[in-house]
Amino acid sequence: MENKSFGFSSELTLDPFVIPPGGKFPIFFLGITIYFFGIFCNLTLLTLIVLKRSLHKPMYIILFSLPLNDLIGISAMLPKVLSDIVTETNKVYYPLCVLQGFLLHMYGGGILFILAAMSFDRYVAICMPLRYSSVMTPRVVICIISLVWGLDFVLIVSLFSLQTRLPRCKSVIMNVFCDNPSLLKLTCGNTTINNIIGLFNTAIMQAVSVSVQAFSYVRILITCVFKRRSEAKTKAVNTCVAQLVILIIFEIVGTFTILSHRFKNVSADLQKIMGMLIFLVPPLLNPIVYGLYTSEIRKILLKVLKNRVSV
Repeated sequence: MENKSFGFSSELTLDPFVIPPGGKFPIFFLGITIYFFGIFCNLTLLTLIVLKRSLHKPMYIILFSLPLNDLIGISAMLPKVLSDIVTETNKVYYPLCVLQGFLLHMYGGGILFILAAMSFDRYVAICMPLRYSSVMTPRVVICIISLVWGLDFVLIVSLFSLQTRLPRCKSVIMNVFCDNPSLLKLTCGNTTINNIIGLFNTAIMQAVSVSVQAFSYVRILITCVFKRRSEAKTKAVNTCVAQLVILIIFEIVGTFTILSHRFKNVSADLQKIMGMLIFLVPPLLNPIVYGLYTSEIRKILLKVLKNRVSV
């Protein structure tokens, strides 16, 4: 294709959706409604955790990272896509494209590490209830949160920094948003090292997240079975179901996204939509799931709504 090299500030072209006549604005208004709904739900959860003293506990302090991460994911992707649909420009400068890709990858890794941290907190709370306050001290909680974001940041920086060594000879992103694979396809050098590091980072994220969660939930299950106390079982269900549902949602959507790119008979627009779902479905459902399955958050939210209505 193109054989010239492009500079750091050069303009890239995104591959747009094929939208039928008259469908541009209905799609835009649907998208903006979804976006503001996701923003509202996640900001509500963040606000409750910040303002309600009863939620100033290790579990909810760690949970704070989840809606924050969801806001990063949905805000890094959806506004740009909707803007391109309305303006029909489909242009983006290379630095902004890299920034979008970086934030989206941070979001993906963040979910896995945050869920792992939350499962460990539940393991300590249910399997070692008498030692919970001595184990999950403020210092330990800060260390866990720092490790979650720090490890995610280091892995994604290492992934994107490898692109600086490769010359770019193309200017078309074959997607409606920027990510590492799309950016890598713009290069005309040997990408073997990039692919290896990308697979290694993905394996690290999945291995750490799945192993910590598997260990935590198996120990919780064993504790509940051997104690045979309905109170312990109820507590386990109330505190763990939400996290398991969120993990399952993320893994299912991620699997469908990956599979959509493996079958040649899947249309390009469907592949783009499947790629977007991983940044839309979790941010929309995560705060709802936690609101439904976490009794303390549900009670506080209902109390706030009741007070608003009575006023």
